[in-house]
Amino acid sequence: MKHVLVTGGSGFIGSNLAFEIERRFPQASVIVLDDFRSSSFKNLVGFKGEVLACDCAQKEWLEIFKNRPCEVIFHLASITDTTVLDEKKMIFDNVEGFRNVLELALTKKSEVIYASSAGVYGSQDTPMKEEDAGKPNNVYGFSKWVMDQVARVYEGKLKIVGLRYFNVFGPRESFKGAAASMTYQLAQQMLSGKRPRIFKWGEQRRDFIYVKDAVDATLRAREAKRNVTLNIGTGQSTSFNEVIDALNEGLGTRFEPDYFDNPYDFYQDFTQADMTRTRHEIGFEAKFTTREGILDYARNYLLPRYNKVAQV
Repeated sequence: MKHVLVTGGSGFIGSNLAFEIERRFPQASVIVLDDFRSSSFKNLVGFKGEVLACDCAQKEWLEIFKNRPCEVIFHLASITDTTVLDEKKMIFDNVEGFRNVLELALTKKSEVIYASSAGVYGSQDTPMKEEDAGKPNNVYGFSKWVMDQVARVYEGKLKIVGLRYFNVFGPRESFKGAAASMTYQLAQQMLSGKRPRIFKWGEQRRDFIYVKDAVDATLRAREAKRNVTLNIGTGQSTSFNEVIDALNEGLGTRFEPDYFDNPYDFYQDFTQADMTRTRHEIGFEAKFTTREGILDYARNYLLPRYNKVAQV
């Protein structure tokens, strides 16, 4: 890779990806594009590439690339907060931003790797296969499903790989606010001396994948031999009770969960990725189990950051 665009590159997965591209491909020219609505420049401190403060859903930024090469586009820009209820805004920003990226890719003959979501599956109680999609519980999942359909329109013209990220957690997610992972939210409660609050009785299960693995899978997606949509998870489900147990170990705490009623009727009680297609297409296997990822996150990022702030 020589010329790379990362949209949403100051966000959670995007910033981790931008730094990993610089590490693996030191000769690459990497451009980050982000409107900084749910991220921060702090995620890019130390980044050596160019940063464009632009909204993907608007067309003005496309002029910047008129005379620039662009070999690969990693499209991660998106509204990801599932509590956003403005349906027009969610769908317009996510879908039209993607359409603009695809139009740029057409002119530049770029490969496109884009972020879809496990939200396209809705409520299912078995490991989710890619063909099971199309039953989202909320407008966020619906917007990602529409993006998957838009990708199909361009299939014969571009190489496009969609990645259905499951529950990603890890460093650089703090600026997502309420949309940050449950692992992060629970850890913050525990670090502040509070019992971690979860819905009764903590046996809801998720396929939690560490961001280091999610970034590796994103880069591996270029190895796909065809246009395809792939699940990005561990292939295992972990309960919120188990997450709290791992956080207690990693943070050196001993908190019991504080259970409360779930007020949401669109809540997913279970997610687990069927990783068969992903293994076949790009040979990806998560290096971290969920517990290993939580321990690494807690010990090497969350706890040191908390101690540093506490000493100020």
